[in-house]
Amino acid sequence: MKLWQKDKTSSKEVEQFTIGRDPEFDILLAPFDVLGSMAHAIMLEKIDLLSKEELSLLLKGLKEIYLEIEKGQFDIQEGVEDVHSQVEFLLTERYGEVGKKLHSGRSRNDQVLVDLKLYYRAAIRELVEASKELFDLLQKLSKKHQSDLMPGYTHTQLAMPSSFGLWFGSFAEGLAEDLELVLTAYKLADKNPLGSAAGYGSSFPLDRNMTTKLLGFDDLHHNVINAQNSRGKTEKTLSFAMAGLAGTLNRMAADICLFMNQHFGFISFPDELTTGSSIMPHKKNPDVFELIRAKTNQIQNIPQAITLILTNTTTGYHRDLQLLKEHIFPGLESLISCINMTSLMLKEIKIKPEILKDSFYKHVFSVEVVNELVLKGVPFRDAYKKVGMDIEKDDFNPNQEQVNHTHEGSIGNLCVDDISAKMGAVIEKFDFEKVNKAYIKLLGSTT
Repeated sequence: MKLWQKDKTSSKEVEQFTIGRDPEFDILLAPFDVLGSMAHAIMLEKIDLLSKEELSLLLKGLKEIYLEIEKGQFDIQEGVEDVHSQVEFLLTERYGEVGKKLHSGRSRNDQVLVDLKLYYRAAIRELVEASKELFDLLQKLSKKHQSDLMPGYTHTQLAMPSSFGLWFGSFAEGLAEDLELVLTAYKLADKNPLGSAAGYGSSFPLDRNMTTKLLGFDDLHHNVINAQNSRGKTEKTLSFAMAGLAGTLNRMAADICLFMNQHFGFISFPDELTTGSSIMPHKKNPDVFELIRAKTNQIQNIPQAITLILTNTTTGYHRDLQLLKEHIFPGLESLISCINMTSLMLKEIKIKPEILKDSFYKHVFSVEVVNELVLKGVPFRDAYKKVGMDIEKDDFNPNQEQVNHTHEGSIGNLCVDDISAKMGAVIEKFDFEKVNKAYIKLLGSTT
C-alpha cells in the first residue's frame, strides 16, 4: 500500500530499488511520526478540517500506536511502503474513514521532514548525554592525575614534560568545544517544517505556529521552500558536528593504542578489557580502541558522503535525499557507541607513575633548564645554546623530580573548573526539558 498509489503499481524491481533500506530506518522514525501526526490532527481540528469527535478518535488511535511502538509491537507490514503508510493504514483499519483525513494539508515530504527533525533532536540528546558522562570522567581523571608526569610529544618525538592530568583534561575541553557545533546542528533540527507540504505550502489555512508549539520546536522554517531545502542542510551540519566529536575520540584512541605498546607502557587495562593472541600468550591487544579509531574514521567520512549526495540537487525534494539516512542513522548509532565504550574503558585505566624519573626521558627537561637559566638573567639564545651543547656532550643532568608550570591551562593549573563551566554553558543551551514538556502535554491530549 502506498499513499500515492492510484490504479497502477510500480514493477517489483523499481519498488525494491527505490525503497532501499528505508524500512529499517522507518522503524526508528515511528514514534516521531505518531507525535507529528498528533500535532497535525489537533491543528486540523482548530481550522475545522476535523470535528472534535474525529479528532478524539484520531488521538485515541495514535496513542494506541505510540504505546505499541514503545512495547516493540509495531512493525511495517509487507507490502506497506513506509511508516507513514503503516500508521495511516492502522488508523483507517481500526477507526474507519477518519484515518484517511489525517493527511489533509501535508505531504510525505514535510511529514518525513518532521519525523527526521524530531529523531535528530532525540539522537542529539543521547549524544550530548553520553558526551557529558565521558566529560565528567575525564575531568575526574584530570584532577586525580594532575601531578603524574608523562612525556609530551611533537612530531612523535620527545618534546617537553606533560602530565596525565593535562592529557585527560585536553580531551575534556575538546568535548566541550565539539558540543558547540552539535548545538548548531540541534538548532537546525529544532525548526518546524510541518505545513510546508511538498515544499510549496497549502491552500488550507494551516496554523504552523500551533504545530511548532505542540511539538516543542524552538522556531519554524518560515519559508516553505526553505523548509524543504533544510533536508540535507540539517544532515550536513549534523555530520560535521559528529565528525568533530569523532575526531576527538579518534585522537584519544590513537594515543591509547600507542601508550599501551610495551615500548611506552604508560597505561594498562584489566585483562577482561583487552584481547589476546591465538599463538602469542603474552599479548594484550587494544582491540576496543583500535575499533574506536576505525569507527571514528568512518564517521569523519560522513560529511564528504553527504556533500556528494547533495551536489547538483536543485530546489525542492529529490529522491537522492533518501540516501542521507544510510549515512546519518548508522553514524549516530556508531558515535554514541564509541563514546559509551570509551567511558567504560577509561573507568578502568591504570597509569604508570613516575615515568619521567627514568633517565631515558631526561631530554624532555631541556626547555625547563633553558628557562631556569633565563630566570637567572642569561639571555634566551645563550641559554638555549648552552643547554644544546651540554646535550651534545652528554653532560645534561636536569632535575627530573618536578616541573614548575603555573599559568592557565598548564600542568600546575589545569583550569578544571573553567572547563567544567564551559561545558555547563553549552549544555544549558540545549533546552531538552522544553521538548519533554511538549511531548508530555501532547500525549496527554484528548481533544
